[in-house]
Amino acid sequence: MNDQRSALIVDDERDIRELLVLTLGRMGLRTETASSLGEARALLAAHRFDLCLTDMRLPDGSGIDLIGEITQQYPNTPVAMITAFGNVDAAVEALKAGAFDFVSKPVDLAVLRGLVKHALDLPQKGSKRSASIAAASDVLATRLFGDSPAIVALKATLGKVARSQAPVYIAGESGVGKELVARTIHEQGARGAGPFVPVNCGAIPAELMESEFFGHKKGSFTGAHADKPGLFQAADGGTLFLDEVAELPLPMQVKLLRAIQEKSIRPVGANAEVLVDVRILSATHKDLGALVNEGRFRHDLYYRINVIELRVPPLRERRDDLPGLADAILRRLSGAQGRHLPALSADAVDALRTYPFPGNVRELENILERAMALAEGDVIELADLRLPVWGPAMTTPAQPGAREPVREAPLMREPMTRDPRTTDPRDSMTSALPSYIEEIERNAIQQALEDNRYNKTKAAAALGITFRALRYKLKKLGID
Repeated sequence: MNDQRSALIVDDERDIRELLVLTLGRMGLRTETASSLGEARALLAAHRFDLCLTDMRLPDGSGIDLIGEITQQYPNTPVAMITAFGNVDAAVEALKAGAFDFVSKPVDLAVLRGLVKHALDLPQKGSKRSASIAAASDVLATRLFGDSPAIVALKATLGKVARSQAPVYIAGESGVGKELVARTIHEQGARGAGPFVPVNCGAIPAELMESEFFGHKKGSFTGAHADKPGLFQAADGGTLFLDEVAELPLPMQVKLLRAIQEKSIRPVGANAEVLVDVRILSATHKDLGALVNEGRFRHDLYYRINVIELRVPPLRERRDDLPGLADAILRRLSGAQGRHLPALSADAVDALRTYPFPGNVRELENILERAMALAEGDVIELADLRLPVWGPAMTTPAQPGAREPVREAPLMREPMTRDPRTTDPRDSMTSALPSYIEEIERNAIQQALEDNRYNKTKAAAALGITFRALRYKLKKLGID
């Protein structure tokens, strides 16, 4: 039985076909060639291929049509598009049609060999690697648990996106699980064995960004005592996840765009560029399209990272998933803590169903972990949830990035009915000055944390106190 891997090359230019046959042959692949759609369809019907490379323009049709047919009829055969140099629109169209990747003419053989290697590394349905990835994904996918239409559609799309090398933009509010989606795409794709490097773009000081992303050479600036590889080099052969990509300053956006387009980076202080093989995934809770219209995010970078867009639904759009999702979270927490699995009372479930969860699944996880600690027995009651106060004036955010002033009730007190920021303590005979001041501090700290993306250093600066003082107050006030 012949176990040699095989490839189908579809191009009407004889020189290109011969170059690809020679290159793939040296990589140990058996090749078949076709100069038209008709010939390609006949070969696909007669043989099984591990890879297909097709030109965009063919005598009897478009390579886009062939990509669509292969994606539908031969889902285990990854297909890559050969495009004219600089034809980004054609490359994007091919990726959206289901292409695994693309290579530009004139063909760079190093890029081609990397593309072929990744294509052959893609897990096949029923393979051992596919099974192991599925098992790993089950562990990761607590936040994606559910059968609601929104979450079912997202999970169905993830498998298709994972097989591609196209940049993916993940949109969604804070706490919905955007990094989890990115990790799942990485794990299920050809780069699953490579590194997954997440970076919060809002947490890197602007003056250090270039060094952090691209690395630096010894002596390139004060404090550069040794060569240091950057994030792109750390992610070489794998995936770089740019979380909160909207926080990138405009000068860094220009440099990032070039690195993505050229697939190479120049470390600070270096004379030559370094080739990097990285897939870019990005995410933000902000409306990136609106930032483009406002001139705060480059439109060319936006279109480069947003070849495929995935929207992760907020928890309020999948309320039917809440009981099962809460049970899955409790199972994970009880297993990690070595405790008996608690149950939620009917009143607790009803309360969770009506609460809007501005912090989404991350907030649900925090609420349930706290409830497990407070519950007296094996049943979590409504009182154990200590749900934050949610009044008529506090409406659910209407879009990513719109945050409303949700205020958490004190842990062991009845929910507040008045805002301490606007209430005079003399108006109530039961008001106590210390608790009143604590509430003012709590609200001010929580607002500063939210305004600064939970960056404690920036929050402390905004509050006019030291980082050490903020840490003390967080512990004193019981703010997680």
